[in-house]
Amino acid sequence: MEKTKRLPRAAAIHDISGFGKCSLTVALPILSACGVEAACIPTAVLSTHTGGIKGYTFRDLTEDMRAFWQHWRNLDIPFDALYSGYLGSVEQTEIIGEMFDAFRKDVPLILVDPAMADNGKFYAMFDERMAKGQAALCAKADVIVPNLTEAAFMTGQEYKAGPYTEGYLRDMCRRLCDLGAKKVVLTGAHYRENEVGACCYDGETGSFDTYVTPRIAGSYHGTGDVYASVLLAALVNGFTLPESIRCAADFVYECLERTLKQGTDSRYGVDFERGLPRLGMKMMSLEDRT
Repeated sequence: MEKTKRLPRAAAIHDISGFGKCSLTVALPILSACGVEAACIPTAVLSTHTGGIKGYTFRDLTEDMRAFWQHWRNLDIPFDALYSGYLGSVEQTEIIGEMFDAFRKDVPLILVDPAMADNGKFYAMFDERMAKGQAALCAKADVIVPNLTEAAFMTGQEYKAGPYTEGYLRDMCRRLCDLGAKKVVLTGAHYRENEVGACCYDGETGSFDTYVTPRIAGSYHGTGDVYASVLLAALVNGFTLPESIRCAADFVYECLERTLKQGTDSRYGVDFERGLPRLGMKMMSLEDRT
């Protein structure tokens, strides 16, 4: 019997919340639905996510993380992508930096989502030290996916609220590439108040693209994780970077539309599950890349 090619394999490095659609509870099903074998390194375990919810339990897994990836290395498990998201401390960024170094020559794609801030403010328990830690991790990445707040903090710039000019976005992308990243996807990029989207920049060619969708009012937890997970899946499946940002933005917009119509608590995340079958078909179909 003729052997078939194995599924592409990606390792997602995030925390996991027992309830609330974010981090690993978003990344793993999205990657799997898109035909990507999903492995994970959990950085912490919580009863719920922390966005607007009080009384959650929390167990830090920093002491286990290095042993996780070293075991994988000893087993010589091949990966097509490594994908880090929310990390709970500077120490965790250093551990994952060691992992990136150890796997670098064998892994085609390293993607970093430096999740630590938004709307001009650091998340709780983070400060400038975390910005430096994530910046060092981004220097080891092929693609990074910061929002405008994270980009400003990592490059030492004062945060500026949008809308933005193309010149400002291009300059910020170049500054991020100066950190060491090869390509940048900058989320939250938009030119008008009634839209939201992202721009992408290739540090080697200087190519720059922007893609926006209509803005949906409200704040929905976990949309950044949904976006970055779809982006990674698209890149692993062979989509170009501009194609990937369009795919990720369209999927998030569809999720927000469904969730808004349902009227569910926005703290609990978006309805991404019902979009997974169509997303999976799109990822594995050349004809749908338009």
